[in-house]
Amino acid sequence: MDKSKKVKLSQLNPYIETQNLEAIAKDTGNIYESLYMISKRANQISKELKEELHSKLKDFESHDSLEEINENREQIEISRFYERLPHATIIATNDFEEGNIYVRNRAEDVAEQA
Repeated sequence: MDKSKKVKLSQLNPYIETQNLEAIAKDTGNIYESLYMISKRANQISKELKEELHSKLKDFESHDSLEEINENREQIEISRFYERLPHATIIATNDFEEGNIYVRNRAEDVAEQA
């Protein structure tokens, strides 16, 4: 994840807020389809953040007890940054509201090809 995206994410409100269901359903015409799209995107974001965090923490894997204290502080800072990020569902909802999510309907694609 690039630095500008991380700055943007850190500016999002990390607290859950009540959402207007009519506004969410406006783009698709169906609240369930909209929520399905948001949940799929939230799963992708969650997986990306998890992989990124694990790759950063992998650098700290060592069994040396003398350097462990200094490295532990860096590891704690990295972990705190990811803990402060909003939940993946909040990020996905924000992406959906801004129109940054594109979903291809496979059933419609098959119907168009026929």
